[in-house]
Parts: sequence; C-alpha cells; structure tokens
Amino acid sequence: MMTPNKSRIPASVGAHQPMRHAHRHVHPFRAVLKVAAVALLVTAVSSTSVVAIALAETASHIKAGVHLASTAGTLAPPGIGAAEGEVNVLLTGTDTRTGQGGEFANKDQLAGSSGTGSNDVTMVLHIPKDHSSATVISIPRDLVIPVPACPDPTGGNFSARSAAMFNTTLAEGGLPCVVLTAEALTGLNIAYAAMINFDGVIALSNAVGGVEVCLATPIDDIYTNLHLAAGTQNIIGTDALAFVRTRHGVGDGSDLGRISNQQVFLSALLRKITSAGVLSDPVTLYTLANAAVQNITPSDTLSNPIAAVSIAMALKNISLSKIVFLQYPAISDPENPNRVVPDARAVKTLDAALAAGEQVQLTGTVGVGAVAPTPAPTASPLATTPATPPADTATTPVPTDSSGSTAAPTATPMPTDVALPSNVSGQTADSATCSKGNN
Repeated sequence: MMTPNKSRIPASVGAHQPMRHAHRHVHPFRAVLKVAAVALLVTAVSSTSVVAIALAETASHIKAGVHLASTAGTLAPPGIGAAEGEVNVLLTGTDTRTGQGGEFANKDQLAGSSGTGSNDVTMVLHIPKDHSSATVISIPRDLVIPVPACPDPTGGNFSARSAAMFNTTLAEGGLPCVVLTAEALTGLNIAYAAMINFDGVIALSNAVGGVEVCLATPIDDIYTNLHLAAGTQNIIGTDALAFVRTRHGVGDGSDLGRISNQQVFLSALLRKITSAGVLSDPVTLYTLANAAVQNITPSDTLSNPIAAVSIAMALKNISLSKIVFLQYPAISDPENPNRVVPDARAVKTLDAALAAGEQVQLTGTVGVGAVAPTPAPTASPLATTPATPPADTATTPVPTDSSGSTAAPTATPMPTDVALPSNVSGQTADSATCSKGNN
C-alpha cells in the first residue's frame, strides 16, 4: 500500500523555513551528532587485538540490527580478518528527544522531535578495495535531492520523491531509507550502517581524557556558554559538547563554519585515539568500545561484533594522512537560498574517484570555521640529487638474458590522487588545524 508523498514529507521541507546556513539558534545537542557519528570510525582506526577483545566483551550492549533494504543487507556473516574488497559504512545521527530524559522529556521538546527523528548528520566512510586510503563524506542535512522509493517500517512502501531535503529520509523510511538515498547520491554500495544518538561525545571525550584542540583566536559563545582563550586547549566532557555544537562562536556564525570547526575536533580525536598511549591501554579501549556500542542502533550486517572488527582491520594500516574528511560538494540552491544542491562538476570528479578506488586530494580550504597552520619554511637544497622514478611507479630490476641483452623494465601502477575542485572543503586526519573564533 502506497502512502501519498505529501503526507509523509516533514514540515522542514517547506520554503518558509528559517535560513539554515546563517544565524539560527539550534538545539544544544544537534551539532554533536557529527562527533557521535565518528564513534565507530575512531574505534575502528584504533584497531588492535585488544580492540577486538573489548568489542567482544561489550557485545551484550549491541542493539538488535535493522535490516537494510538494499542487497547489501544480505551479506554473508563476516569472517575473522580484514573485510575483503571495498567497504562502505553509513553513520547517521538522529535529533529525536525520545528516551533522552531530563530536559528532553518535556512536552515542547518532544513536540520538536520525537520518535525516529530526522537524520541531522550523515557520514559515509569509504574504504577502496585495496585498503590504501579512506574517505569520510559528510552529507549536508539541507541538501535537496531526489529520494528513491523507500520501505515503510510498518509495511508497504513510500513513493519516490523528485526533490526533498536529505534529512527527511530517516523519518520517511528509517535507516534503510537513509542508506538507499545515500547510495543513489554517491554511487556506492553501502553494506553497513548505524543510527547514533547524541550522547556519545561526552563519553568519547571522557574515555580518552580529553581532546587537545588548537584555537587560532578566542571563542566566546553566550548561546553555549563556551569561553576559551586562544592556544591549545584540552576539551573534555560538557566543554567538548559545547565546543562541537558552537555556531555563533566560530567562523562566520554559520552552520558550515561549525562543520569545519567540528573537523578540527574530529581530526584531533583521531590522532589521540591512534596514539601509542591510547592503543596500549586496555581500559581506555574498553571504555571507547562501550561508548561506541551503547550509543548506536546498527544494521543487521553490523550487529555482529566480528563485522566491526573486520572493518577495523581493513582500516588499521591506513595512515592518518590518507584519511580524508570532506563535505559533500554542494552549492546554494538557486530556488531557495536556505538550501543547498549538489555541485555537479565537483560531484562528477568525486564519484569517478570513488568508483575507481582512487585517493581524493583536497585542494580547497579547511572551511570558514578553521584555519590551516602556516608551514615551517624549508631550507634550499645545497646540491642536486640523482633523479628518482616518479612516485606513482615502482621499477623492478632489469633482467638480462644469456646474450647479455636487457629486457624492458616493468612498472607496477600505484594508486593515484584525484584532485577535487577547490570549493570542496575538508582536511586530512593528520592535519593539525586550528579553530577560528567569530570575533
């Protein structure tokens, strides 16, 4: 039985909604979803045998899996070892107040968002089949795109929509609908997914003893009661929550400025997670594993702890310099300045790189809420050095035959970098960027 589309489209799709990329007071916990969404990623990157043990010990906390509508939901049970071939994981955060307790249990809060809620944050982790790199794509909640037909969790299906905001897909058809829409958007076959609540950021920051972030200028935000001096600051607990949700305090006060500020935090978190001190501490790893599994509802393909371990093993040898955080290429919607639409030229470049399993290279800025540190000057070479083969080829020794003749050398192709257009913002996980206050 088909449900009429118009009865299923949340009110947030309407044209008279407030500007989402300008000055808008958001719910205090909404912005932390991006950090909660990286919980599985940071746990996976810190993969060791101890992590596998920690995940096994916390298996009892894993919630029942949600069956995905795509063929990816019929994967065979994972085996021991790294996941084979290409791996794609979707992580989405919901803005629901249901079950959150405290101030979120009052009538007004529940009226604002209850039940399944909207997917305020969605990230897709892509690992190519050679496991040489990883790309984390953040899909803007305000992106207006076609939405495919989605299964109704209560039975039947919802018809496809020609244009709707991406953050309506969770309320429309649950986690399977978010996956189907993201697959149509990126061209990726997404086998694993999880829906994450917004309590994880405090648990994560506490588990690692805080996250050190760089502030290029002070941050003062009366809306989040966050006041930090310039320099290096250790952010933990409720301060970490305030840091990742601040909008008025960073960049130009926009949502996009907040995204780049969050990437400063996420990259710093990853660097700490993968540090020797954290990896060698079983208690910390156990706490991290608990913080991850207690704050997610997984797909059925991810509900088996071995699946998380296999993804972790696929990630473990990827250097931080090869993990790229980027915002899905988008430009202002010409029909509604409060929304964004895909940037066709940049999307074409990104999609081609993902399909070919190539490493993407950022050529743009880190975003308006962050700044890249000035690189240290390098000394001029004192003498020339012998030429070396290009970085993208590896030449084998030249064999000789019985007559002394040489055979032509062979070259082994290496993964190449694909440069994204300069309007695509983001950073690599090893880049120690600094947040920029809105002052």
